[in-house]
Amino acid sequence: MDLNMEESIVGMLASSKAGHDKDSVYVIIREDGEYIYVADGKSRTVERPKRKNKKHVQPIKKKRMPESGNDFSDLEIKRTIKEYLREREERNVKG
Repeated sequence: MDLNMEESIVGMLASSKAGHDKDSVYVIIREDGEYIYVADGKSRTVERPKRKNKKHVQPIKKKRMPESGNDFSDLEIKRTIKEYLREREERNVKG
């Protein structure tokens, strides 16, 4: 998926496609040119996000953070990721 869309990707969930954190799920909290900054609310907090090249992440289009502007809290991020992973697991069990 091309991340150079006009639609903002801030607030979207994304899966890492490369690196030691491959398949990890994050929330995109900031864009900066060819890089994005992601947080998972645990090891990568809002205050200490991970910088990733846009080419190395896959946005999860069907899931976004609840609208709260660009003010993200670690607790909200953890809840959203946990909810997404639970839904994904339920789909995998049923399918």
